[in-house]
Amino acid sequence: MSEQSTITLRGIRVWDTGEIIDVIIPQLRDGYAQEAQSAPIYEHVEREQSVEIDASGLTLAPGFEDPHVHFRDPGQRDKETMQTGSLAAAFGGYTHVLIMPNTEPAMDGRTVQVGDQQINALEYVRQWESNNYSLPVRYSVCVSASLGRLGKSATPAQYWQQYMPQSRDERQLALRHPVIAISDDGSAITDTVLPDTIAAAQRTGILVVDHCEHHDTGVMNAGQTAKKLGVPGIDQRTELKIVERDIAAARDSGVPVHLQHISTALAVEAIRQAKAQGIPITCETAPHYVALCDEDVAQLGTAAKMNPPLRSAQDRTAIRAALADGTIDMIATDHAPHTAQEKAQDLLHAPNGIIGLETAFAVCYQALVDTGWMDEQALIHAMSVAPAQLMGHQPTDIAALLNTSAACATRRILDLRSVEHPQAVDLVVLDTRTPWTIDARSFHSKARNCPFDGWQVHARAVATIIGSQLASSRISPTQQLIPNSTQA
Repeated sequence: MSEQSTITLRGIRVWDTGEIIDVIIPQLRDGYAQEAQSAPIYEHVEREQSVEIDASGLTLAPGFEDPHVHFRDPGQRDKETMQTGSLAAAFGGYTHVLIMPNTEPAMDGRTVQVGDQQINALEYVRQWESNNYSLPVRYSVCVSASLGRLGKSATPAQYWQQYMPQSRDERQLALRHPVIAISDDGSAITDTVLPDTIAAAQRTGILVVDHCEHHDTGVMNAGQTAKKLGVPGIDQRTELKIVERDIAAARDSGVPVHLQHISTALAVEAIRQAKAQGIPITCETAPHYVALCDEDVAQLGTAAKMNPPLRSAQDRTAIRAALADGTIDMIATDHAPHTAQEKAQDLLHAPNGIIGLETAFAVCYQALVDTGWMDEQALIHAMSVAPAQLMGHQPTDIAALLNTSAACATRRILDLRSVEHPQAVDLVVLDTRTPWTIDARSFHSKARNCPFDGWQVHARAVATIIGSQLASSRISPTQQLIPNSTQA
């Protein structure tokens, strides 16, 4: 057995079975390098120190997966970078993310001149690890549906098809950082481009992902708060129009379509009816749509400006109910970093978007579990299992690992140093009992545009495990440390 330092979690609960087990985790992820060799991935426990921790009250679950993030790299590294976005993901409990194509230049597979450089944004993002160093999160890539994301002509499949995985094997997906989806997110796929996008998906099997919102004017939900603030509103039907169009495309073609950041009751009902008819669609919402509504914009200002906008309190209730009954399949953050200077502008001119990777679990737990809409297991499923399946791989099955590799003992021991296919084991350790305050200044993201800053919450990821090795940890020093004298 390796002498590698470990963290042993004694008495942790398995998320779906409730079994109490012990887990042994190698501390150092081979090949991991930190940004500028300075950003810590361990907040409390010293590296190379083997410790045992009383983990009673903590939960072990498959790593969270986010099918909708913006890392702004290349082109807008003042907002976020691959390193800082990945660190934010790891500390939020995420083990796999899908990067959207609205970089500069757009990720359409072309090499374009930017200043004195020639950049292929798709190649840049896809090869980040091989060209630089390992990041503490797995990632896949979404290519832009139209050239330059201009909505005028479809991106030819030969520009991106070579980057698709040759199979849907989970380990291949994790290691190659392939193109698995196509979208113009930030913007809806235009009517001009959609037929070609659907046809390309029929030929290649790529996943069509669409931003379900289009409006030419307006900055927030059309309603009483918009009138009070004296700003133009955005009608709910701007979302419904795209949702209905995409449902029709999926119905007529048989091509699965994933609908992004659903925010309205109207869209929920259209999706519910389409699913009842067997139309191949899936959809997501985001933490801000279950936790906030348009009334909050009056207090939060541009920190609550996003696209789609925060909708009415009635819409928020409909979104919560749709998650509870499975109409909405999953939760994605739509992590959208901006600089403080940009967000300091007024509502008319500030950009849309908020960050969410480091707060998603806490916010959703408070908005959905504490209020009785979902239980903890259902929330974890929406943040882990469902998005993993959307992205073409299976989440880590803890019960199966225990059945094949756990040591025989009064309490079963899952030793991640000796599991079969260790590179495929991605997990998160969750604490839902310890109160903490969201403080945007402490984020690992480069951005601070968070409407939840200052919230008192009690759920968070305290460790993220990728490939059976610790990728990030904030295990609290208040956890009881047990003298490491009985290594399993």
